[in-house]
Amino acid sequence: MSATQPPGAHLPDHPDFLWRNPEPKKSYDVVIVGGGGHGLATAHYLAKNHGITNVAVLEKGWLAGGNMARNTTLIRSNYLWDESAKIYEHALKLWEGLEDDLDYPILFSQRGVLNLAHSLQDVRDSVRRVEANKLNGIDAEWVGPDEVKKLCPLVNISSDIRYPVLGATYQPRAGIAKHDYVAWGFARRADEAGIDIIQNCEVTGFVTDGNKVTGVRTTRGDIAAGQVALCAAGHTSTLTDMLGIRTPVQSHPLQALVSELLEPVHPTIVMSNAIHVYVSQAHKGELVMGAGVDSYNGYGQRGAFHIIERQMAAAVELFPVFARAHLLRTWGGIVDVCPDASPIVGRTPYDNVYLNCGWGTGGFKATPGLGWCLADTIANDEPHEFIAPFSLDRFVTGALVDEHGAAAVAH
Repeated sequence: MSATQPPGAHLPDHPDFLWRNPEPKKSYDVVIVGGGGHGLATAHYLAKNHGITNVAVLEKGWLAGGNMARNTTLIRSNYLWDESAKIYEHALKLWEGLEDDLDYPILFSQRGVLNLAHSLQDVRDSVRRVEANKLNGIDAEWVGPDEVKKLCPLVNISSDIRYPVLGATYQPRAGIAKHDYVAWGFARRADEAGIDIIQNCEVTGFVTDGNKVTGVRTTRGDIAAGQVALCAAGHTSTLTDMLGIRTPVQSHPLQALVSELLEPVHPTIVMSNAIHVYVSQAHKGELVMGAGVDSYNGYGQRGAFHIIERQMAAAVELFPVFARAHLLRTWGGIVDVCPDASPIVGRTPYDNVYLNCGWGTGGFKATPGLGWCLADTIANDEPHEFIAPFSLDRFVTGALVDEHGAAAVAH
């Protein structure tokens, strides 16, 4: 890569030319189910860090066509509990060097995130989280309303609104990235290492022998597997049901929307749990907005008028100038949510099957960190220290990692 060229400048524009579309082989050392960000990142780090390249990534549709294509791309690490802070901070540090690692532009923009406080209890909880972040070496600070206004001039800090802004937590290193480019960069690197990315290959069952899975049944034939990793996000419970593994995961629709293209007007990311909205501005110029997951269980991937109305009302309350913007489109994704709002990562009752699910609304920001740690776990058959607290066993022992405070709004 030339010092005068950005990462990936020498590569073809169209992603179809970045990786092969091979036929599946009869057997692989590792089969990863799910060709989204987590599956592709795990494959990349298996090859890069451990030299394991006889790997297949199986995707039932097109590469990164699930949540990776539908998320709102926010990246941060200011979580309350030590366990969460470690994995997300590890991921954020990897994000900061990911363009060079992948030699591909991911448009990672560290513009900072503001989590607004609207009540005295919000203020107490927010200051507590800031101090916890500092103890974990994470950049975090508490800022008052005037500083909020300096960081994001469009925010309404008037005392005459329903939820006045009393201050905010601020993480300067937080940001956004281009989700498609992230997936393509990981896919290209994995393909270069000889890993097979197999699209339009849906898993329909598993071949088991006692406490081991010996193969994966797919719409393109049976594939023998030495180890299996399940990275299918909202569809994970469908796969674990095939194996008779009961997981405390529920799938919910999560909706988002974007405005028409605008000139740069929104310099940072703003989130509000009380008003229940978050807003950022994408690289092309559209405002990206979202809120929490839908209350009902389901696999719908579309917008709904009542969600649109609620999100737009919340956004206009915080940013009155947005009332003049036009809504361009809405969409939905499927998120898998655990009771404690933390993921499940690690071993299963099967000796050679590894589970990665339950990331809820935080999966995108964890992508490189999770890939690194899951690859290490597969290679060494021992949970990496950053994901050890998120084992399935915690729902038996009661050692939960309750992150509802940091994950109350989809972000």
